[in-house]
Amino acid sequence: MIAAAQYFRSGSSAAVELTEEEKTFAEQMRVTASWGKVILSNVSQIEDSTDFFKSGAASMDVVRLVEEVKLRASSCQLQNEDVYMNTTFQDFIQMCVRKLRGEDDEEELVVDYVEKTINNMTIKIPHQLFINGEFVDAEGGKTCKTINPTDGTAICDVSLAQISDVDKAVAAAKEAFEEGEWGKMNPRDRGRLIYKLADLMEQHQEELATIEAIDSGAVYTLTFRYFAGWCDKIQGSTIPINQARPNRNLTFTKKEPIGVCAIVIPWNYPLMMLAWKTAACLGAGNTVVLKPAQVTPLTALKFAELAARAGLPKGVLNILPGSGALVGQRLSDHPDVRKLGFTGSTEIGKHIMKSCAVSNVKKVSLELGGKSPLIIFSDCDLDKAVRMGMSSVFFNKGENCIAAGRLFVEDTIHDQFVKKVVEEVKKMKIGDPLDRSTDHGPQNHKAHLDKLVEYCQTGVKEGATLVYGGKQVQRPGFFFEPTVFTDVQDHMYIAKEESFGPVMIISKFKGGRANATEYGLASGVFTRDISKALYVSERLDAGTVFVNTYNKTDVAAPFGGFKQSGFGKDLGQDALNEYLKTKAVTIEY
Repeated sequence: MIAAAQYFRSGSSAAVELTEEEKTFAEQMRVTASWGKVILSNVSQIEDSTDFFKSGAASMDVVRLVEEVKLRASSCQLQNEDVYMNTTFQDFIQMCVRKLRGEDDEEELVVDYVEKTINNMTIKIPHQLFINGEFVDAEGGKTCKTINPTDGTAICDVSLAQISDVDKAVAAAKEAFEEGEWGKMNPRDRGRLIYKLADLMEQHQEELATIEAIDSGAVYTLTFRYFAGWCDKIQGSTIPINQARPNRNLTFTKKEPIGVCAIVIPWNYPLMMLAWKTAACLGAGNTVVLKPAQVTPLTALKFAELAARAGLPKGVLNILPGSGALVGQRLSDHPDVRKLGFTGSTEIGKHIMKSCAVSNVKKVSLELGGKSPLIIFSDCDLDKAVRMGMSSVFFNKGENCIAAGRLFVEDTIHDQFVKKVVEEVKKMKIGDPLDRSTDHGPQNHKAHLDKLVEYCQTGVKEGATLVYGGKQVQRPGFFFEPTVFTDVQDHMYIAKEESFGPVMIISKFKGGRANATEYGLASGVFTRDISKALYVSERLDAGTVFVNTYNKTDVAAPFGGFKQSGFGKDLGQDALNEYLKTKAVTIEY
């Protein structure tokens, strides 16, 4: 027989000697807090040997005690089980002190950093896979170089995950969900861990932003605080059903986490896409295996380090840099993955959807390509339309899923609009994204730059007028000129297909044809006439409509597309539903 309090306990029983501050904490707990006057009010004096439960405390008192400790020592994160495993006052205080000191039998996180001095700071970049709470090499030591798009130089070698690595990560995530503390954790405590992760990301925001800039040329946003607040607000409902006389019925629903979720993110907003999907997934109580894009893996690996330091249990988060054909395909096919969230091209999204169906009918959400129309009416605020129209196309070098893929400008203001746009484009400063005065940074990688050159050549061949740009900038790195096309007709390739780059496609209009595309991710309208704005927004077949603004997403507002732009939502309460399943329970009494 083994006493429950001794189960899982290490062989060492040496007591730690308390500092003066720790002694003060212990006496507060002994005399004034839950152990003393509140819960064990029938015990005249709390001795070191006083047993919490033998002295009259009940299970409901455990919650009160845990909350009391959090009020007096917020950094001491307790679970209810900690009280059951340390029932005497002395054992309880020793356990609390060890947690406060960070000696809670947790292994030290070992990180083999690549260090770079850049942007007036030293950044420390993990470069290995992150599986089951540890940074490890890929099977066979496989690596690939990640490239700085500003100058084309290699940043470092990053581990390249193989099939066996995917299987290890999924197994770790499954174990963490089904057997680990994450699956048993109180939702409010889960929220506290996610808040702590958000704090660490804020503390490291300059380092994260710098890593993001040298790896992709972009900046990032955070969503973890929003979804941390949702953790303890996930709830079902009671439903009236027909009674089975003479008995009665009670039917209620429960929202439950799905289990192991795979997340595959693109290269244009590496950390933002990770935050959008992972925050909702973790907030709902799932475990995650995430594949960043092979060309932009570094911020995801830094995020893994911060998640471990925030206290996320082993296996809850796993990061696997690697190829889509290998890692992404295995995640789509894996029988233990129950949900896959993907952002990327429509072509790959269709393939993923098919693989998920054939493997185990896993739940899927897809945020895919776009060719978002922006309609500019003659009664708009022209200066604002020019400013926001440029932002809608050139923001993040055009590497933006909701970028305005085609501008429809009313014929009476068309020439004036184009003239103003070209004047402003000529003022844009092209250069290093770490320079705060830069307006236009490098494209993400060489292959994408080459596709943009080919895209513009196609537009010229088809008869569109190249007003400005259309070429690679003659300097080191992957820079492409901001580009403006006019006289674009519906049948042209550039009118139908997404460039995913800084290419403004302008068509003159009298009537409307904005829905004449298979995409439906976003859209925009510029007009001073509110009736016209509402009329058009109702009829635009897109998941997001911007009126007299553009690119204005918010963590509380759901985001996702229609038609071949995919289905499912990121952000907002709707995003939680992507990572939850609904169970109906009926009781007869």
